Amino acid sequence: MNMTSKLADRTHHMGINAIREILKVVSRPGMISLAGGIPSADSFPTDLLPHLTQQVLAKYGASALQYDPTEGFGPLREALVDLLDETGVQATSEDILVGSGSQGILDALGMILISKGDCVAVESPTYIGALQAFTPYQPRYVELAADEEGVIPESLEQALRDESIKFIYLVPTFQNPTGRTLSMERRQAVARLIQNHDALLVEDDPYSSLRYRGDHLPPIKCLAPDHVVYVSTLSKVFAPGLRIGFCVAPESLRKWLVMVKQGVDLHSCTLSQALAAEYISGGHLRSHLPKIVQLYKPKLEAMLHAMARHFPQTFSWSHPEGGMFIWAQGPAELDMAAVYRLSIQQKVAFVPGKYFYAQAGQGEVSMRLNFTMCNEDVLADAIQTLAKAIDKVAIGA
Repeated sequence: MNMTSKLADRTHHMGINAIREILKVVSRPGMISLAGGIPSADSFPTDLLPHLTQQVLAKYGASALQYDPTEGFGPLREALVDLLDETGVQATSEDILVGSGSQGILDALGMILISKGDCVAVESPTYIGALQAFTPYQPRYVELAADEEGVIPESLEQALRDESIKFIYLVPTFQNPTGRTLSMERRQAVARLIQNHDALLVEDDPYSSLRYRGDHLPPIKCLAPDHVVYVSTLSKVFAPGLRIGFCVAPESLRKWLVMVKQGVDLHSCTLSQALAAEYISGGHLRSHLPKIVQLYKPKLEAMLHAMARHFPQTFSWSHPEGGMFIWAQGPAELDMAAVYRLSIQQKVAFVPGKYFYAQAGQGEVSMRLNFTMCNEDVLADAIQTLAKAIDKVAIGA
């Protein structure tokens, strides 16, 4: 049977996630991955899981395996209140909605907020997963200029003045893909702008716990609580396979998010949520997070050191204080597609930067590099290999 005629029009706007496809390449034997934003398996509290599972079954019994409220497992929502308070976000358990990873929340936001042709403002570049979640609902993207301090407030102000912006999407801390962090001054400016223009901001915050140097910065949610949907996840600090994301949204939006979730999956995995509740409330996250930071910090330093030693002077790159990524930019004449092909032949994978832009034809000479999956020696060797590929392509250009 030919199914093409049966497909909804929105399928024309869906695409395969380029990074997930690149990860198929990474699975080849001997391939070194600087590609996916994947936590190291060494960061998972594997030894703790049997204990947590026993606790959960003893404490909650069969209810941990049962259907549960759409809003989320009660004890987890209570635990998240305290976790959010540590970041500066004030919320009650009723304010929190648990999702199947933050990706499910982004899709639900797209479903309830975007009508065909609506303007959605995003950083340039931005997180590819957000683009994939929003694009099927056929928005028109307005790209916001950014520099080393993150999104430029003047660019946001102009967009809010010139366009009817349905909502803004930002990753202010250790942004994916650039690793950049929005400065405190700019956070305050963004907060003022969204309040003055009565605009809605979706603040995606999956990485702020992974800070290796510098001082904690409060989420924009703290500065303009009524104008921000705050989205986060436990994927980077517990385990992504458990698929625990959550958001704090104004009540008028949250009720619609609940209705969407009821139609999609009824509720997120109860057992995963119960494990997460015990992980947080038992103090295990607080004690385990420094181990994750100490695991990743030398990896970031190793990659930056190797880039300074081996990358050509025609390149520039970000110097993040945390997160999982470094963003590198080459000269305009560089054929990054050729660099990618050659690096794959040399068994080093990265993500070309062009995939992180809402509009085609941008980021052609940029790349996103991940440092969490390899040890320091492998990272140094991989960067040297990548630098040789860059030099070879540049000479041939």
